[in-house]
Amino acid sequence: MFARAGFAGPRRLVVPGGRTLERTVDDVVAWVFSMSFSAPHLFEGRRDDFEEDLRGLLREASEPGLFSERGPSTEVFVWRTDASLY
Repeated sequence: MFARAGFAGPRRLVVPGGRTLERTVDDVVAWVFSMSFSAPHLFEGRRDDFEEDLRGLLREASEPGLFSERGPSTEVFVWRTDASLY
């Protein structure tokens, strides 16, 4: 479909992961609420209770309140209209 529309490619690019990211309790809570399945409006008045329980579990898991995450690699496919850019 892209080729028929005049695009050349794809060119596959990989951005290596592996970098360790440190997260705080606030970072983890914000990440949870950023997910579509746990967006704040879905809690129908129980958001504060959920957040309190989540923060409690996180404190139990890590007394200093720090968490590490290794970032994954990202794969991107690029299509261009000018094949000479490859």
